[in-house]
Amino acid sequence: MNTITDKTARRTAPSFTQNGTATTLVPLASTHRVEADGVNVFYREAGATDAPVVLLLHGFPTSSFQYRELIPRLADKYRVIAPDLPGFGFTEVPERRRYKYTFDALAHTIQEFTDVLGLNRFAMYVFDYGAPTGFRLAMARPERITAIVSQNGNAYEEGLGEAWAPIRRYWSDPSHENREVLRQAISSLEGMRREYSVGIPNPDLIAPEGYTLDAALMARPGSLDIQLDLFLDYANNVKLYPAFQEYFRKAKPPLLAIWGKRDPYFIPPGAEAFRRDNPDAIVQFLDTGHFALETHVEEIALTMREFLDSVVG
Repeated sequence: MNTITDKTARRTAPSFTQNGTATTLVPLASTHRVEADGVNVFYREAGATDAPVVLLLHGFPTSSFQYRELIPRLADKYRVIAPDLPGFGFTEVPERRRYKYTFDALAHTIQEFTDVLGLNRFAMYVFDYGAPTGFRLAMARPERITAIVSQNGNAYEEGLGEAWAPIRRYWSDPSHENREVLRQAISSLEGMRREYSVGIPNPDLIAPEGYTLDAALMARPGSLDIQLDLFLDYANNVKLYPAFQEYFRKAKPPLLAIWGKRDPYFIPPGAEAFRRDNPDAIVQFLDTGHFALETHVEEIALTMREFLDSVVG
């Protein structure tokens, strides 16, 4: 396991004024691998190891790369850790592991990952698939969760938009034909680009690196079938929504729902619904789509820092 042991050590790069004078040190993320649950988990980390921990959990079809701009904006004060979920990014699942790609399995692996790193208390940023993964962690060990930031991470039926129609058909009829419809939708670079740009007022703001990397990783043998298996298993997340909501009611974790209001998949009522079970939840909408970090990383980072500083820092 390659990790930082000196609690004061951190990688930094200077930022500069217009005249070239160095001003502040910007924390840089380092990359690591660790074995957890029989899986070689790839993760990015930045910040002092004795700082409060923020765990970033990504969604479909991304990886920890989606947090490349957010991590340094938090890591001067927080220890920020972003793993790649099994089946995504650079995390490697040995064939002998015979891994079954379900959200229960993803959550179990990430729980083991937090145990290996000794993360006994942490805040979570959950996006898309990261939400049902992270909410399972929170239900299993509520005492470990200091706060939750949900960025288009849904837990309510009213938050499921009409864009789920093809996947709902797959849930009700998991036929080869319905599976192939979804395969075609996610099997090309152009399909990934559309995923990122839908609902974005100005798609030109989106840098191509993210969706290009996602498309390249999705093209690896077996990757599409992993994603189609997870599409099918998402129905089990919907069945768990009442349990997630009960957790919000009982544990009442400090919660910020910061939402791209033009997201066709997880629509604004899903953000507003958090207040029903946790009246102190903070809800904020941004004029963007599903992949809000691609267009509003500054706004999200500033709101997160204010929120985390008030409940954690």
